[in-house]
Amino acid sequence: MDNLTAFTEFLLVDNADSRELQVFQGVLFLVIYLGALAGNLLTFLVIVMDPHLHLPMYFFIGNLTLIDFCYISVTVPKAIVNSLMDSMLISLKECVTQSFLFLLFGSTEFFFLVVMSYDRYVAICRPLHYQLILTPHFCTQIAGALWSSGMVYSATHTGTIFRLPFTKSNVIHQFFCAYPQILSISSQSVQFSESVLLVVSACFVLLFFIILFISYINIFSTVLQMRSVEARNRALSTCSPQIATIILFIISGLFACLEPISQ
Repeated sequence: MDNLTAFTEFLLVDNADSRELQVFQGVLFLVIYLGALAGNLLTFLVIVMDPHLHLPMYFFIGNLTLIDFCYISVTVPKAIVNSLMDSMLISLKECVTQSFLFLLFGSTEFFFLVVMSYDRYVAICRPLHYQLILTPHFCTQIAGALWSSGMVYSATHTGTIFRLPFTKSNVIHQFFCAYPQILSISSQSVQFSESVLLVVSACFVLLFFIILFISYINIFSTVLQMRSVEARNRALSTCSPQIATIILFIISGLFACLEPISQ
């Protein structure tokens, strides 16, 4: 039988086998974190301060840099402090907040990547209509809708998962409060929560993957029809970084989601 005591703290267990490795891990995370923060902050400031970059594409890139800035700040600082201070505890409230913000920024980033594929589609396939379609007002509305969708999506999952009491165990085998691990230590049946999580996530991913696929098929079809090599290379140079980002995002997400959710 499960212990009837409801846990109010969780123990984050990482893969460090010794104290020296734990400190090295904390220092390494700190260096990478500061570098990522500096890069994102510099990119964001350049986009904001340079009037020549006040275009739809850079508006969306600015949002992505802001999301990345917040995304890594949700989990990494806590992991750094825990590694350096040799303290693996995190409170229930901190865990809820961390999980909500992590999913908020993760889902919102994916939404923006999808919209940016449409931006590239219009710019390359319908260049004469670009300024008519992607107006500043339209881009602002789209950005607001994406942030709002991310909040609703994250709140739905967080509310579903944290309605369950945690009485079986308080050990999370991850350096932050990841959803599969949280579900695995729930004392009640997790089948309903798992099904909701997987079905909703799968529907979103499938829908947006179809949009991405159609957009880039049209983009590459148009690019291959261009007679000018210079124009073709210019078009590909604006799409290649986005495609690489999308692939990296999806692969990292798959690795995280394919971990066992429940025992």
